[in-house]
Amino acid sequence: MLKPTILSIGMATVMAGAAISPALGLIAKAFPEASPTMIKLILTAPSIMIIPFSFLSSYLTSKLPKRTIILIGLLIYLVGGIGPQIATSIEVLLLFRLILGAGVGLVMPLSMSLINDYFQGKERTKMMGYNSAFSNLGGILTMLLAGWLATFGWRVPFNVYFLGLFILILVFFYLPKGELQKPRKNEKKTRLPLAVFGYALAMGGIMLAYYSIATNIAIYLEQSNLGGTTLAGTVISFTTVGGMITSLFLVQIESAFKKLVIPIMLLGMAVAFLLLTFTHSVPLIIVSVCLIGFGQGSLFPILVLKALDSVPFHQADQAIAVTSSFTFLGQFLSPIVLDGIGKIANQANIRFQYGTLSVAFILIVLISTVMILRNNKQTPSPL
Repeated sequence: MLKPTILSIGMATVMAGAAISPALGLIAKAFPEASPTMIKLILTAPSIMIIPFSFLSSYLTSKLPKRTIILIGLLIYLVGGIGPQIATSIEVLLLFRLILGAGVGLVMPLSMSLINDYFQGKERTKMMGYNSAFSNLGGILTMLLAGWLATFGWRVPFNVYFLGLFILILVFFYLPKGELQKPRKNEKKTRLPLAVFGYALAMGGIMLAYYSIATNIAIYLEQSNLGGTTLAGTVISFTTVGGMITSLFLVQIESAFKKLVIPIMLLGMAVAFLLLTFTHSVPLIIVSVCLIGFGQGSLFPILVLKALDSVPFHQADQAIAVTSSFTFLGQFLSPIVLDGIGKIANQANIRFQYGTLSVAFILIVLISTVMILRNNKQTPSPL
């Protein structure tokens, strides 16, 4: 039961924000005095708390067993997730959402570091891919469930967070206590290597680009006279489908492309954004967002594994806290940066933003490929 228990922890973390998005319209009607910004904060507020509590989680691993931290995090998660049902004002509702973010922040880094603790080699890569795939699946299922529950009123969709209770039971019975993450006697305390921040920055940049689909595709379709919100929802779902496919076959993808796997996946995303810049065909748009999902679904687990490989065992949780934080930062900055670039260039069309992302990805692919090939030449071949 160890594998399903670890994978279930990852499913809980992805539900933090978007799970109750189908109920936003009903919440806005229930609190007519709340501004549109306050309503949007219901989705984004957990992210504000996730970043600091991720670092707190990595610090606590040297003081408490991971199992204990996860159980505490899941209890906080349950309070913050289910609590909004008793909210009588938008402020109280937001307070519960902040509490939810704190719980997710404690749990999320450990959902990945546990894979590093209990698995090695290809099995570790496979589990990291499964973690990403099952997280996406959890996101899809909970959004569908929340959409159905929203037909009974705005409070009812928050019951989806009872999933945390099921995960808590699994963790309590099937997750080993584990050992404290302290340096061994012969290991000195050291700072995280710069490579970790490099991988974290890459993940933040990829998330910045990836989230441009969720934030911009509805406007993009309207500007192109191709469809409205229904089509936008369908298109966005295909990013998740693409991500799930590559996550499930991560070992095979890594084995096929070897050291060039990162630039090849980035090239796929570059081609996808280039297609979005010029196409007016809905099928091609769906293919494009699938490619973007392919890239994100394979790159995130690979970059996390590379970050983990660059640190000693006792620093694994710190490395994951840094990469996770940059991921959420990229998500938060996505509309700000891309809209800012559009304003500077005096281009309001979303196609310009996708074109800019395509050019940026092509440049990164060229630079990373040259660096990889140069390193291969410098590495002496075995006799």
